[in-house]
Amino acid sequence: MQSLDRYKETPSQTAGPYVHIGLTPNFCDIGGVYETDLGAAMVNDKTKGERITVKSRVIDGSGTALRDALVEIWQADADGLYNSPSEMRGSADPNFTGWGRCPADMDTGEFVFETIKPGRVPFRDGRPQAPHISFWIVARGINLGLHTRMYFGDEEKANAEDPILQRIEHKVRVPTLIAKREGNVYTFDIHLQGEKETVFFDI
Repeated sequence: MQSLDRYKETPSQTAGPYVHIGLTPNFCDIGGVYETDLGAAMVNDKTKGERITVKSRVIDGSGTALRDALVEIWQADADGLYNSPSEMRGSADPNFTGWGRCPADMDTGEFVFETIKPGRVPFRDGRPQAPHISFWIVARGINLGLHTRMYFGDEEKANAEDPILQRIEHKVRVPTLIAKREGNVYTFDIHLQGEKETVFFDI
């Protein structure tokens, strides 16, 4: 019988200069891999729901937006269903991917996702969660991808009932998860350190 400690875990490394080459080759002017970078488009002209734009930056402890970060998001569709084989509550919108990937703009550090406002999904105990989008962040200097959520500033009642937001002990930090709305644009800056440090989740 083979011993369980024969193979050791590979040490984690920061997301270096190759993360964009591997995940967003067209962004790096490398053609012929994918017609378009995976995750670049989440919606089409048949997607159900309210169209929104999410703009975000990843900001370091000095207040500087990282220009070499990469963000992935995933969310439910307008009816609160995930585009996933594990979704057992019904069929998600086939015209909505539910997942997006975007590299930071190399000048401004901004991410832009064209998506739809998600519906509410149940927590493990059945209570409805507020509409939210999950974020995964990688960048140079981050050993393991960071996980957080974006909630919607115009969903005050749903946010007050959300079982995840209710579990955050220091309520002064809840606003770090709330995006501000202007027109159909939600702005959500992710702070890695400092006074406005975003709440991250151990997933």
